[in-house]
Amino acid sequence: MADMVDWQLATNVARKLLRPGPQVSRAEADQVVAELRQFAAESEHHVRDFTGLQATSASAPVVIVDRGGWVQANADGFRTVLQPLTERLQEKAAGKAGAGVSTAVGSRVSAVEAGALLAFLSTKVLGQFDPFYPATPDPERPGLTGRLLLVAPNVMHVERELKVDPRDFRLWVCLHEETHRVQFTAVPWLRDHLRAEISLFLDQAELDPSAYAAMFRDAFQKLGRSARGEEEISLVDLLQSPEQRAVLDRLTAVMSLLEGHADVVMDGVGPSVIPTVDVIRGKFNGRRSGGGLFDQLLRRLLGLDAKMRQYKDGAAFVRRVVDRVGMEGFNRVWTGPNTLPTKAEIADPDAWINRVHG
Repeated sequence: MADMVDWQLATNVARKLLRPGPQVSRAEADQVVAELRQFAAESEHHVRDFTGLQATSASAPVVIVDRGGWVQANADGFRTVLQPLTERLQEKAAGKAGAGVSTAVGSRVSAVEAGALLAFLSTKVLGQFDPFYPATPDPERPGLTGRLLLVAPNVMHVERELKVDPRDFRLWVCLHEETHRVQFTAVPWLRDHLRAEISLFLDQAELDPSAYAAMFRDAFQKLGRSARGEEEISLVDLLQSPEQRAVLDRLTAVMSLLEGHADVVMDGVGPSVIPTVDVIRGKFNGRRSGGGLFDQLLRRLLGLDAKMRQYKDGAAFVRRVVDRVGMEGFNRVWTGPNTLPTKAEIADPDAWINRVHG
């Protein structure tokens, strides 16, 4: 039986739909790659000094990619994350007449949709930490705990669009993304915790076809209301059981913490090493909220607007906790899964402080 998504086809579709990046000379391309590597290394020291987190950078390499490289990396990541659900579907379909054919057809249809989604997102992402790399242990590099992807053409595109200082903008991007690398390499249990939560989310997936049909009908109704501006909803919210929503609430809290923490670090370190940081922050925040009608609709459906709120809510949580108990007190958040904030505590930092610090 085939995978739920033909990821090779998805990758091929995405590559055909990729929009070209900015026109650059070979010398300009070499320069941005070299500077991103340099600034990522510099940023690690800044992040460690500011946060007090001790990371082992060799366990998560920095990889400079183009849009096609980002697509391939994320297709591989999706395949890894969805593997448990794929195996369950394979077990359920075993021995059923015609299951293999219908799944193969469905996997190709899903691949076209996934490829179009990857192509769209490949123009939006400046950098990304991939905590689930490699999919299987590498015997030659047994200590790998992820990798940091920096998308060079997108960095150059945005710095030109915003008309900001290239050197400062590249360092600014690296500060944010490097914070994620430090988070995962300094807190080794975090990777396994996220993987376990995602596996639990997939384990709760409803595999009964009739139940899926009902959820899809509900999904289309909600999508129609969202497109008319009557309701804000993300595609990732549409097909969830109550049990899945509980897991998603925990994942949302963790992602808000990670993104908000990175924003706080970026703002805390930035003024001392990036002369034009205020200009960059102002212009970039304007860009986050901009875009045409079609782009805004896609952002809403893909959950990208929700991600913007994660930055804001998570940063407010981090700042409040640090103000009250200091950075060392805040770092108790990394002690274990039980000290991570809940979704409610992200909105009420004092509740987390009272629970964890007594």
